[in-house]
Amino acid sequence: MQKILFSLVLIISGLICGYLLQQLIRFKYQQAERVLPRLRKVIQYISMLGIMPISFVGVLWIISFDNLRIILLPFVAVVLLLTGGGLGLLGAKLLNRTGAQKSVMFSCGFFSNLGSIGGLISYVFLGEQGFAMLALYRIFEEILYYSVGFPLTKYFKTDDENLNILRRVMDLGRDPFFIVATSGFLLGLALNFSGVQRPPQYETLNSFFVPIGTFMILMSVGLGMRFSSISHNLPEGLTIATIKHLILPVIGATTAWLLGFHHIDNGLPFKIVLLCTSMPIAFNALVVSSIYDLDLDLANTCWLISTSCLVAVVPLLYFLFELI
Repeated sequence: MQKILFSLVLIISGLICGYLLQQLIRFKYQQAERVLPRLRKVIQYISMLGIMPISFVGVLWIISFDNLRIILLPFVAVVLLLTGGGLGLLGAKLLNRTGAQKSVMFSCGFFSNLGSIGGLISYVFLGEQGFAMLALYRIFEEILYYSVGFPLTKYFKTDDENLNILRRVMDLGRDPFFIVATSGFLLGLALNFSGVQRPPQYETLNSFFVPIGTFMILMSVGLGMRFSSISHNLPEGLTIATIKHLILPVIGATTAWLLGFHHIDNGLPFKIVLLCTSMPIAFNALVVSSIYDLDLDLANTCWLISTSCLVAVVPLLYFLFELI
């Protein structure tokens, strides 16, 4: 119960602190629309380029590769993320949504919060080994998001958009988040295979860095939260929530079971797949909606409903993990 409460309190408090700070800035400053995006970026840069990579390297340093079947984890992630996007498109078709709304529903099905919320839950519930396994699951995440997710979101906006994947891949090589994530992954693996023992103080460091980094990311999300037009987009929001928190977890658990992940390391890879396929919409879905002039209110509604489902998802995951 302590682990469940800690995760929920940290997630909710991060979002609330960010939202309250947003309202304070809007009240105090006339140029709030310029201040808020800059503040969000500063917080995200500190967390994602400073704090979280240190934890990332540390957990990869100690991950075990005794069973080579876990190498399949990142490929399973690719398939399941693409499946989420496809289900989003199917939901849009069933609701007769086209253009910008169809594009938003694809992005909401595709992008999942594996980093901040997924990272926190894996660390609190499954310890450093779980956090390390999550890092392995996410190896291709950044590449897939920027080279596939962003271009396809733009492509589905209209029927005649050019899908310039080569340009997106070239831009990816200059993206600081991709560079840091890739460098951290390679460094962590190099230390793992080098045989050098990780200092025992690293575990204590991670016990602070993972929650702090997560809180900062959620706070930055709270700075951009909007509650407008939720009632108008309720069918889409509930459709995406069903995909993210019911259909995808079933598909993910079935896939992991068929691959025998429940027999590896006390079922740890199986638990990671189940966790990752249960995560809410990532903040990237709001980012692409803003960048490509999509239906931002729809994206915001889907994100809010999906994230609110964590109140039920987090306890359920904990009890399922106890059974596996």
